Amino acid sequence: MSYTYKEDALKYHAEPRPGKIATAITKPTETQHDLSLAYTPGVAEPVMEIHHDPAAAYLYTAKSNLVGVITDGTAVLGLGNVGALAGKPVMEGKGVLFKRFADIDVFDIEVNTNTIEEFVETVERIAPTFGGINLEDIAAPACFEIEKQLQEKLDIPVFHDDQHGTAIIIAAGLINALEIQGKKLEDAKIVCLGAGAAGIASMKLLASMGAKKENLFMVDRMGVIYNGRENVNKYKAEFSVDTDKRTLEDACTDADVFIGVSGPDLMTVEMLSKMAPNPIVFALSNPNPEIAPRLALETRDDLIMATGRSDFPNQVNNVLGFPFIFRGALDVHATTINREMQIAAVYALAKLAHEPVPQSVLEAYEVDSMEFGKDYIIPKPLDPRLADRIPAAISQAAIDSNVAQKPMIEV
Repeated sequence: MSYTYKEDALKYHAEPRPGKIATAITKPTETQHDLSLAYTPGVAEPVMEIHHDPAAAYLYTAKSNLVGVITDGTAVLGLGNVGALAGKPVMEGKGVLFKRFADIDVFDIEVNTNTIEEFVETVERIAPTFGGINLEDIAAPACFEIEKQLQEKLDIPVFHDDQHGTAIIIAAGLINALEIQGKKLEDAKIVCLGAGAAGIASMKLLASMGAKKENLFMVDRMGVIYNGRENVNKYKAEFSVDTDKRTLEDACTDADVFIGVSGPDLMTVEMLSKMAPNPIVFALSNPNPEIAPRLALETRDDLIMATGRSDFPNQVNNVLGFPFIFRGALDVHATTINREMQIAAVYALAKLAHEPVPQSVLEAYEVDSMEFGKDYIIPKPLDPRLADRIPAAISQAAIDSNVAQKPMIEV
């Protein structure tokens, strides 16, 4: 990172007032009568309504549009375990994205603990404040147990974006890429390099959508996760396969799809060369992918390539998902974000990429044209249609799967 960019980033966060988010007053406060309604004695009326009927909190408080973005700071961006307080700028940044893309308010919460039990207890105790919980930057495998316990304990959506948000965007891009390459998900041989939160969640989602587990090869630092391998935790063990493949290069041989959620420059030209005809490579390590796009495209001209970067085509970006997923869940007071809702988001995103791109999007990205194909398999984050399509699909899926507490309002 250049000195200038570093200084610009620090100045951006510090001036004219520290931080990136703040609270706002949503009701008039100009007169004595206004203040008497905002606080005492008027505030007693909604208090009693909520006391008699807890669901009234959605009507009389900010709960219906408020998400808690919560971390323990153990897996912040690519920086690792920097601690809860150091993770606060990222949590505020998540708040910016929630507000910018879906008009959802956020309180960021940094929990200073190193135990699953303390983290879960803390979130459980503060959960009544929120309409939903977005878990963020929590290291695997603790993130799996934390999410599971909170989903069981709470009656509001609990969503670990590093798991499911990433998985949803990967799946949406992948089903479009497979269509372009003339392949089917149920037949595809898929290699996933990285067996942490994003990798495991992505493979679970793809399996639920029709990918065959015997065709899913998960690779960690020790190589392919195969039946009988020692020192494999229960989350990785779900993807153990009966195979004689042991190395990443073995796994890539004749593979249709490579998904990298690991680290830079771990896929070689030799590995890419051994993949099946018309391969698909999602090299999502940021800022440096598992293989450089230019090198990959020089190696295989039949390739579809996606990265996590905005300066190359086909950016797999979580902002395509989480703001709109929570918007749809909050709009119908969903009690969870279940698999049906996640799959609805996948197909809504995938379908949108097939449609003509609005002129405003072309202008935002300074291009003359953009159409479904190898360089456009997933919508752009600044596409205004996302704010309508994705929440509507999520709300409808919540209703259809009986986890909505409120009907969807037609606009």
